[in-house]
Amino acid sequence: MPTAAVLIYNPVAGKIRSKPWLIPKLQGSLRRHLGELELLPTTGPKTAGSIARYAVEHGAQLVCVAGGDGTVNETASGMAGSGVPLLVLPAGTANVLGMETGLGGDAVRVAERYAELVAQDVALGTLEAHGEAPRLFAMMAGVGLDARIVRMVSPELKRRFGKLSYWQGGFAQVGKKLPEFLIRLDGGPPKQASFALVSRVKNYGGDLEIARHANLLADDFGVVLFEGPGSLRYLKYFSGVLLNQLDGMSGVTVARARTLEAEPLPGATIDVQVDGEHAGYAPMKVEVARMKLRLMLPASFVARAQADLRK
Repeated sequence: MPTAAVLIYNPVAGKIRSKPWLIPKLQGSLRRHLGELELLPTTGPKTAGSIARYAVEHGAQLVCVAGGDGTVNETASGMAGSGVPLLVLPAGTANVLGMETGLGGDAVRVAERYAELVAQDVALGTLEAHGEAPRLFAMMAGVGLDARIVRMVSPELKRRFGKLSYWQGGFAQVGKKLPEFLIRLDGGPPKQASFALVSRVKNYGGDLEIARHANLLADDFGVVLFEGPGSLRYLKYFSGVLLNQLDGMSGVTVARARTLEAEPLPGATIDVQVDGEHAGYAPMKVEVARMKLRLMLPASFVARAQADLRK
């Protein structure tokens, strides 16, 4: 059992802001398992990582984080390679990691299930986008269409409407010509695409599974490439996602890779996102990071993921 635990939380995350009782409730639930728990609120965007790093350097043996996918990613990046376990308490819009692992989107329920969790090392991704410092990510990176939508959705719209804001941003692209880019997997021949998903997880946005072949315990990415500048063809692609028929669909490439490089076609501006946060523009490169993250995960999820790796 940890002798020192901290809870990092984002005070303006959707569920935390709308439920003032949530953090005290989480603190009480976790104390029953962990003993004393220090509360560490974030102080603004991009501060969770430095707070987590400071906590680990000063003896924290377990870090809990309550917030959205962006706060989770920042915290994970700050702890990478430390060997200190991270417990994710989903309190955001999509809660991708919670939905992926079966923890769900109820932070209090996750805290109450602490005894069912085990520590498991998982690989992270590293993103290098044009003009930006390299950054780690825990779940996924997107190039092209979805990153464009992430950039266009305003923080105010996201706060007011949650996931619906992204659906609105997606439908706003219907009828528009989508910018394209060249992409290489593991240094292979280039392919042309308008959207590439590079994922450590099957879940996308909390509701869909696009990279169904991804495995959080694998040492590579599940990659899905979508071709074509015409936005209307994405109606077909969306049906393929819903019916689990992407693999083999015309215009779609389903693959696995450890590295991915994207370069815009002349005159095109290609957006990049990681874990639902805009991360810059192509040219970009993604690869499996050397450092791993130790996550607290349901024992049942770990067993299923390990079984899938052996197939």
